[in-house]
Amino acid sequence: MGEKNLGNSVSRKPSSCLSKKVVTMGALTLAVLATCFVLWPKSPANLAHEGAQARAQLLQLWSAGEIAVLLRHAERCDRSSNPCLGPTDGITRVGSEAAAGVGQGLARLGLTQADILTSPVTRTVQTAHYMFNSDPRTQEWLATCGTTLRNDVVAHKVAHRNLVLMTHSGCIADFEKQTGFKHSAKDAEYASALFVHIDGHGQLKVLGIVNAEDWNTLLEEKN
Repeated sequence: MGEKNLGNSVSRKPSSCLSKKVVTMGALTLAVLATCFVLWPKSPANLAHEGAQARAQLLQLWSAGEIAVLLRHAERCDRSSNPCLGPTDGITRVGSEAAAGVGQGLARLGLTQADILTSPVTRTVQTAHYMFNSDPRTQEWLATCGTTLRNDVVAHKVAHRNLVLMTHSGCIADFEKQTGFKHSAKDAEYASALFVHIDGHGQLKVLGIVNAEDWNTLLEEKN
């Protein structure tokens, strides 16, 4: 009986060791997944909340003509109870006011060395009109976007000139995924801006976003 019990005790040891290994491996796997989740960038930082150094860098790069900015159109008429400007595929009156405010912020940055392009869709054309007090050239690729958007932005960027692009939330999401933000948490807000640094060699780095209500904070450094 003693030998039998001893045999059972010995036979249980490998199973116990295996269980410990399984638990250890499981814990390591969870730790790796948790670390990756923390390190994955969900969405670009808000530049208005990043401090004076980040704002100063943006102003410096803008002055050098090394910025591309992707703007989302203002509030859609067909998804709001606010009064429309006109066509239901356009923007609301509230949206036009927000667009004008963002335009004032961009004007304070300076638009003399900027190329402005817009998607041909009604809501983007209207937003651009109220934002810049003009009707910029329309570009179909700013409506279709897709897998080539990152390269299209770089291709349209002229050296020493900033590039201002009026587009859509889906297009901005495409761009973010193509530039390292594969797990973006939410769509771009109405009339928000995504700032990107593109150097003379076409190398691209996302700097961050500025929402419509944040322009005064962003431009404190300029004052």
